[in-house]
Amino acid sequence: MRLDRLDYHLPPELIASRPEPERDAARLLVVPPGEGDVDHRRVRDLPDLLPSGALLVVNDTRVVPARLIGKKAGSGGAVEIFVVRPRDAAVATGAEQCVLAMGRASKPLRPGTRVLFNDGALTAEVEGRDGASGLLIVRLIARDGDVASVISALGHMPLPPYMRRDDDDADRERYQTVYARVPGAVAAPTAGLHFTEPLFDRLAERGITRAAITLHVGLGTFQPVTADDLNDHPMHTETFVVPPETVQAVSLARARGAPVVAVGTTAVRALESAADPDRPGHVKAMSADTKLLIQPGFAFRVVDRLITNFHLPRSTLLALVYAFAGEDRMRRAYELAIQHNYRFYSYGDAMLLTRTQFNVAPTDARP
Repeated sequence: MRLDRLDYHLPPELIASRPEPERDAARLLVVPPGEGDVDHRRVRDLPDLLPSGALLVVNDTRVVPARLIGKKAGSGGAVEIFVVRPRDAAVATGAEQCVLAMGRASKPLRPGTRVLFNDGALTAEVEGRDGASGLLIVRLIARDGDVASVISALGHMPLPPYMRRDDDDADRERYQTVYARVPGAVAAPTAGLHFTEPLFDRLAERGITRAAITLHVGLGTFQPVTADDLNDHPMHTETFVVPPETVQAVSLARARGAPVVAVGTTAVRALESAADPDRPGHVKAMSADTKLLIQPGFAFRVVDRLITNFHLPRSTLLALVYAFAGEDRMRRAYELAIQHNYRFYSYGDAMLLTRTQFNVAPTDARP
């Protein structure tokens, strides 16, 4: 796919810097397959828009407040450390933790640099740079308690740069889904931000069930595509888990002839990465990494419908929705959303998409 096909012009005033006062009050652009007319609804209307028996699959990752603001030991210079992920997930607990991180300061952060956060409640020691990722190798030491708890208390929520503001106390709740459970993401699975427990209750009353995957959203999700051809884009790696309970939930949905509805593109990537090659429409239980790139021409094997926010131009996420619902259809939908002043990106409005009918599952799509 050529990069220029992933471009569009968005008036900057349509970028949402804050969420709607009520999560499920966000607008929902319902885009049917084919040439049918779109419908302008609200997320809270989903119980009337999904068939009874449908299965919602959500991503229960939890955003870590990964931005740490501190001072260099000795000079007192301002430093920001952005924790991307543990260097070794197997030893990512306790009073010390080695992480991969990005750093920002007036001068380069060299090996041996020490940074103090909250007068030493947490200390960061720069050990070097990781050859594979280019990220800093940083050892974090908690004065009292464990590192994860201290980060949770001291850290700032990693709002995307396009919001053009610092995080505040409200973001600790609103930049987190109500079902967030497993810490590890550095960005929210934003389609899920619109859901509330009362909405889930109303969905359940309609016989609509819920299952979860875990995919820890990484910084690469927002990495712009710079290659002229999407095939040349170095796709980012994200860790995901599809538990046995979700495998069973998908099987039950298939047995009753009900659609699998992914809440967000991260749920799509996990489900399609775990697609069972021997049973079309089903998934296998697994814990793995995925570098799955979905672009027009990809044949979906699991997901039938998709609830998603509006995505940045020149992004792999925009390519994914093109593949799912059709490039021309999505171009027109985005143009219509702009004309009707929908709110875009992480704190913005949402779409309900149905998979293009000619996407039938072959056995050659792999993570």
